[in-house]
Amino acid sequence: MENIPIFRTPDEMRAWSHEKHNQGKVIGCVPTMGALHEGHLSLIRACAKDCGETIVTIFVNPIQFAPDEDFEKYPRNEKEDLSLAFGAGATAAYCPSVATMYGGDPSVFVIEEKMTKCLDGLSRPNHFRGVLTVVAKLFNATNPDRAYFGLKDYQQILLIKQMVHDLDFPVEITGCPIIREPDGLAMSSRNRYLLSAERKDALCLSKAIDAVTKMFNNGERQTRNLEWLARTIIESASTSKIDYISTRDAEDLSPVKDIEKPTLFALAIYIGTTRLIDNTVLTPVKEEQ
Repeated sequence: MENIPIFRTPDEMRAWSHEKHNQGKVIGCVPTMGALHEGHLSLIRACAKDCGETIVTIFVNPIQFAPDEDFEKYPRNEKEDLSLAFGAGATAAYCPSVATMYGGDPSVFVIEEKMTKCLDGLSRPNHFRGVLTVVAKLFNATNPDRAYFGLKDYQQILLIKQMVHDLDFPVEITGCPIIREPDGLAMSSRNRYLLSAERKDALCLSKAIDAVTKMFNNGERQTRNLEWLARTIIESASTSKIDYISTRDAEDLSPVKDIEKPTLFALAIYIGTTRLIDNTVLTPVKEEQ
């Protein structure tokens, strides 16, 4: 670990990336907010498999948190995170400070105006402004050829792909599968907030996803019926509070009533005070001609 470079400023990070590109290396990037778990490590391994160099960024981004959210208590353990990242195949890390990222009273941000009008964009105003701005800055510092994100944050991936397309970033975006605990709960850095009883209640998300998938596979195509089933399962958990249950087109997040093509089924739920998300993509099987 002592031989793997850790960069703190964009100039240092860019210089390293420039050198590696000159050597003909393909550079991959895995942006994170730290508190690494197996979900993050699966992204790092995928990146390391595809790319000659793998940069992991660790930065808890203040501008994607609302004032009443968990920025201050968000788990931070850089030493442990770096050890895990390097063990999974990272060859460099970019760990800037808040002052480095946002010093000088910045007034320019990245805003997307279509797909942020629903789901987390509706529930968490300005969240994606913060996400897209920080990802743009991380791309500018790391200069990756490829970047890897988890599909648990499905809306985020669509928005980053749109930003890359619209702003001409030369970065290929790869979405990687959701990694789950043995009991089905989608891995999240926020799972550690859950109390024992809440941890059991949190399984209502994956149970709802499984039940909806089964109902869909048995032929149900009306989204109101799928959403009703999920609501029934989630409301049976005593500590749960629904933020949204929503069915959206998997490409542009437009509303869907009857599923005829790949469709995102997305959940955001509070378990106690902890907000968790989960999703699946429901894809009709084309009938044989």
